[in-house]
Amino acid sequence: MNNGALQWYALHVKSKHEFATNSELLRKGVETYLPAVKRLRQWKDRKKLVEFPLFPGYIFVHIRSDQEDFCRILKTRGVVTLLSSEPGFPTAVPTEEINSLRLIVGSGNELDIYPHLKKGTRVRVKRGLLAGAEGTLVEKEERFMLLINIELLGRSVGVKVYADDVEAV
Repeated sequence: MNNGALQWYALHVKSKHEFATNSELLRKGVETYLPAVKRLRQWKDRKKLVEFPLFPGYIFVHIRSDQEDFCRILKTRGVVTLLSSEPGFPTAVPTEEINSLRLIVGSGNELDIYPHLKKGTRVRVKRGLLAGAEGTLVEKEERFMLLINIELLGRSVGVKVYADDVEAV
């Protein structure tokens, strides 16, 4: 483990506690990323744009990979566990995945969540609002989608792209 370097980790949090736990982590001085999308919700008397977590039950934290930081995070109200591929050893999420996810969420484009995909061509967006985002190119209903995989969560986020706006990585 590299004790000095900051790395991104995925936190599993209690159901419906994403925003409260995120606020608590921010109060502790922890850098977080809670990707969220706004959706129009209809009530009997009104409509309102409501913010929802893109990955319900998960928050990303940027911390040192040492026991002290892990314990500090795990003691936060609402946190269930740090995700890991190997029990007892939290697994870092590659910075490129977080950066690409930020680009897609920040683009304002309509997003779809997909189950984890292994096949497909790795591509990078060459131009436009998503320039620099890397992911997997797939076809859906005769349209191309750029999927950003968050390996540790086993989920992908998809956004529509034009095939001529991407290049193979």
